Amino acid sequence: MKKDKHPTSNIQHPTSKEVASEAWEFHDGAKPDRKYDLEERLLEFALAVIDLSEQLPNTRAGNHVAGQILRSGTSPYPNHGEAEDAESRDDFIHKLKVCLKELRETRRWARLIQRKGWATNDPNLAFVMSESEELIRIFFSSIQTAKRNALTERRKPPTSAHYPSGEAG
Repeated sequence: MKKDKHPTSNIQHPTSKEVASEAWEFHDGAKPDRKYDLEERLLEFALAVIDLSEQLPNTRAGNHVAGQILRSGTSPYPNHGEAEDAESRDDFIHKLKVCLKELRETRRWARLIQRKGWATNDPNLAFVMSESEELIRIFFSSIQTAKRNALTERRKPPTSAHYPSGEAG
């Protein structure tokens, strides 16, 4: 078997490296036409989480929540990079699940911040809340697709070499 191709076809699809200013294009009065670049979206999400955590009050509770949302909200970006270089389809699925778990945790911390009334005028809070919802949907769907592909692959009959009678390979 050739070693130059990764055994799972869906895991080495790095996202494009376009600059941040090109990630979102806006048109007058129209809905935003967002280009699909998951790596860039996760980077922007992490940056917004960092900015949001800096706006929380410098109290015992504020520092605790800031640390928690900072950890969970910046984690999906590097974990997505790990998923791109997964060693197997199962490893790919596992790393996507880690991203999903961290995004769900971030959404919960953001809801707590909102309910507590912290950072109410900070646009980063609204962005983190809405973007976490979208990213959760994207990762959930990706995991389901990867699981379905893995199941399909496992159900394929094994290919065996067939030699005409009298000839050995």
